[in-house]
Amino acid sequence: MNNQPLSILYQDDCVIAINKPSGLLVHRSPLDKRAQHFAVQQLRDQVGRHVYPVHRLDRPTSGVLLFAFSPDTVALLQKNWDRGVQKRYQALVRGWVKGAGIIDYPLRYEPDKIAEKHKREDNVQQAMSYYQSIQHYQAPYPVGRYKTGRYSLVELGLYTGRKHQLRRHMAHIRHPIVGDTTHGDGKQNAFMRAQFGCEHLALSCISIQFVHPKTGRTVMVSSPRSENFESCLTQLAQFSL
Repeated sequence: MNNQPLSILYQDDCVIAINKPSGLLVHRSPLDKRAQHFAVQQLRDQVGRHVYPVHRLDRPTSGVLLFAFSPDTVALLQKNWDRGVQKRYQALVRGWVKGAGIIDYPLRYEPDKIAEKHKREDNVQQAMSYYQSIQHYQAPYPVGRYKTGRYSLVELGLYTGRKHQLRRHMAHIRHPIVGDTTHGDGKQNAFMRAQFGCEHLALSCISIQFVHPKTGRTVMVSSPRSENFESCLTQLAQFSL
């Protein structure tokens, strides 16, 4: 990651939202002790004020990331987060996803191998996501045991917020997200990287809707897909169905 200015999507006297690039950590973490750039520090230096993350995005996930300018505002937003916030994602996945549906599949807690290496969590947590197919693609190239490469652009959403939930749920229904090196398909990832230059996880948070903690009004913040994600879709467009 280079230290380019972050793209600010929304800002007022209480909150600020950025378009987080893929690969940028939200804050300093033992997951990568060599990392030098973090969203919290970069945004603080960029706007000249302390900022506090309201939620998280996985390091490889791009898109809307919301911060508050005070811990009290964070507490107000998080108090009704599950009921008052709507997040929409888009992803490029392996295979043809049909229609729309709900994935109701409990997930076992995944401790970080480094940060939580001594933590033992055996509890299974309720987890629900939704998906909706947007576009199908069929690339005329053999991939593994398949004669062609089949992919879908999908919209995803969360009813619960578990670690890597969307990535794990899509893998569970056998439509792993392109570029997912933890829960995805290695052969498909290698093919998409070599053929279409898909270097990053093809998952972006494209919008967040929340109730403003001060005004009580509904705020919608939208973000474009990452440049690499968009480039992959542009190249696949010639194979759309």
